[in-house]
Amino acid sequence: MSEDQVVRPPALRPGDTVLLVSPSGPTRPERVARGVELLTSWGLRPVLAPNAYARRGYLAGDDALRAADLNAAFADPTVRGVLCTRGGYGAQRVVDLIDMAAVRRDPKVVAGFSDITALQLALWRGARLATVHGPGAAWLDERTPAASAESLRAALMCPEPVVVPRVPEEETASVVVPGTATGRLLGGNLCLLVSSIGTPDMPDLTGAILLIEDVAEPPYKVDRMLTHLRRTGLLAGLAGVAVGQFTDCADDWAVSVADVLAERLGDLGVPVLGGLPIGHGAGQITVPLGVPATLDTAAGTLTVSPAVR
Repeated sequence: MSEDQVVRPPALRPGDTVLLVSPSGPTRPERVARGVELLTSWGLRPVLAPNAYARRGYLAGDDALRAADLNAAFADPTVRGVLCTRGGYGAQRVVDLIDMAAVRRDPKVVAGFSDITALQLALWRGARLATVHGPGAAWLDERTPAASAESLRAALMCPEPVVVPRVPEEETASVVVPGTATGRLLGGNLCLLVSSIGTPDMPDLTGAILLIEDVAEPPYKVDRMLTHLRRTGLLAGLAGVAVGQFTDCADDWAVSVADVLAERLGDLGVPVLGGLPIGHGAGQITVPLGVPATLDTAAGTLTVSPAVR
């Protein structure tokens, strides 16, 4: 794995302007106000994109408006970070409208998760940009307390490795295949990853550590998505799998999401580490994407190189 295949944007510094964008679903102003307060406390200058509060049904405004906010952020040299307010749905509808030449000319840190996985996959394809998988700026202290906030701040502002320890209390903690693996960390939300199959944005996972997490998907749907990935052959060359939070993923069948993950991942012949607090659950930890990582099941850790320089 060559280090020159990834573009790391500059780390954010106090005084930097960050644009808050809504590429997917409509956001809640009261939660964004808390996010603005938090970002300001770090010395950053958060600015709302013109259409951050737009709404068109389940979308944060028309596709053209959402794409315009993203492209304005990538083209403006005074903007040093692009922070998504939330996920939801809609990023896939605008990724083909992104000015990748502007992204390549002036790489800047992009943070978000959930539906934002579609944007992160597109930026990886179009610019080889390392991005940040972390909470949106529509902040909720109950889900993302002080440790989550510090994790996001460090990933955005400190060019140092991120170490994520396994949490035994997480539902996926029992999903473990012993071993150590090193590879580029790619992936994010499982549903969005599977929705990218057959598009230009589906990454080559050969030699990669695949990160997966999801929310509100019953076990049989998680089974279906993992089976789809297996049948495409995309998992054949994996180095390992980092299993994050599968939140509210239960139904009335006597099969847990952990059972499904263990069965569908357990025979791939690579190390698998579950119980990582990455995703939609409480205490979410931020991780870089597109950069080298090491999975160590004996230590119970995922160690990820910084996304910023």
